[in-house]
Amino acid sequence: MNLLTDLLDEPLLLLFVILFLGSLVGQIKIKGLSIGAAGVLLVAIVFGHFGYQVSPIVQNLGLSLFIVAVGLQAGPRFFRMMRTNGLIFGVISLIVVVVSVIITFIVSKIFHLSSALSVGLMTGALTSTPGLAAALQATKDPIASVGYGIAYPFGVLAVVLFVQLLPKILKVDLIKDFNEANNPIKTADSPEVITIELTNSSFDKKTLGELHFTTDNSIVISRIIRGKRTIIALRDTVILVGDKLVTVGIPSDLYQFCKRVGREVEVTDLDNADSVALRKIVVDSYDTIGKNIKELGLRKDYGITVTRIERGGIELNQNPKMRLARGDVLTVVSSEERLNQVEQLFTKKKLAITNVHIFSLSVILLIGILVGMIPIHLPWLGSITLGVAGGPLLVALIIGHFGKIGPIHARYYAPSNQVVGDIGLVIFLAGAGTTAGHGLVEVVQSQGVKLLVGGIIITLVPIFVGFYFARKVFKLSMIHSLGGLCGAMTSTPGLGAVNQLIDSEDPAIAYAAAYPFSLIFVAVASQFVPLIL
Repeated sequence: MNLLTDLLDEPLLLLFVILFLGSLVGQIKIKGLSIGAAGVLLVAIVFGHFGYQVSPIVQNLGLSLFIVAVGLQAGPRFFRMMRTNGLIFGVISLIVVVVSVIITFIVSKIFHLSSALSVGLMTGALTSTPGLAAALQATKDPIASVGYGIAYPFGVLAVVLFVQLLPKILKVDLIKDFNEANNPIKTADSPEVITIELTNSSFDKKTLGELHFTTDNSIVISRIIRGKRTIIALRDTVILVGDKLVTVGIPSDLYQFCKRVGREVEVTDLDNADSVALRKIVVDSYDTIGKNIKELGLRKDYGITVTRIERGGIELNQNPKMRLARGDVLTVVSSEERLNQVEQLFTKKKLAITNVHIFSLSVILLIGILVGMIPIHLPWLGSITLGVAGGPLLVALIIGHFGKIGPIHARYYAPSNQVVGDIGLVIFLAGAGTTAGHGLVEVVQSQGVKLLVGGIIITLVPIFVGFYFARKVFKLSMIHSLGGLCGAMTSTPGLGAVNQLIDSEDPAIAYAAAYPFSLIFVAVASQFVPLIL
């Protein structure tokens, strides 16, 4: 026993023992659910109760790495969604977080809870680890981790049960409801496909290149139907009056193009052509990441046409100058043989290693920590700082959005974010847990029932309010409402449950639209709540 105690007094060994045992606990599944990285927190709390402590410096290092990874991941989607109808999901996230703050304030006053315990309950109810990080920075009290650990399991379970049971209780026809309700994911700038018959004789026997599209025009002609033949559309393809041009673009450009060359027609067998095929290809090759469609010579060298690019769940019109990121999904049209060649181009040399740019990561952390030290004055509430959590998050969001600022770049972080974030998260949780463990027993003995009831209330009220606004105010479908709600509650297990309800990518897109907003709002709220309690 003394030998074991002596070994655990070695800081590095203690850290990895906690990570090992915590990861084992996190992998345990009950009814298909597991607590994941929160297992490290629970194990660390036990070690903390017996007097073991992970160094605060190590804890802050983990926190900074985790927060930067979150910011780099959320940055592009966060700012882009603010410019589209996806902002609806941001509003839903804001409503959920604001209601959580209000309920947390009420619960805190009714049960006479400390500000640290209260904000810990809120972050646990919202299953938000970045929120816990911000709470610990704001309160300087490790007992916030206890509140988080108590509320977290119910927060996970409540969302999963809600999304599974509610459609059955309300007896909603999900497919019919999905087709009839408001769809915020499909915006005025979302690409559409129409078929245009060429009737303007001035374009007869001209090549597609002679149509002279402007650089800011979204129009892409993917194939040409001539009689019973389907022809791959390339720049030097000659078109004839009577040809049917399968055209992709945003609605306004399609309307103008149709007026210019002919009239829209219906084609029922568009996907049944033997000579031309459509395929979705995922960008996953080191040789293609960071390059644009023009540089890759896809149309010139391979004879294929890219009609759309999907990134982060948002479908974008193709832009020859837009640089590709790992995980982009390209909709391409050509012959099966050519598509097979191009698919090998995008997958033949996968990224087997991460490519963390140490210089950029260091600069982001340095600037972020400095920004986090700047005092921000709030009228009637005093001054706050963004801290080790908020500062790096803000800077990482900005860098993640632009992809590159001078020598600092994050464009290739997609394959590395998961590694950096996961390592940072578990190191942070190990430190937070051992610190919180010192007062765990006393807190649970004196306030255990109140904490449990408070966590349940803080979880359930925002769920119902958020769903009401999504469904009744914004008129979203059940699927979009539940997917957005899972994002607002930062509940990945909840999203998994929604995905089982319908064969569609829309729940994941709604989740992806709401999630980054919720990350930011919870992090801000976690620093704001202690000021009002």
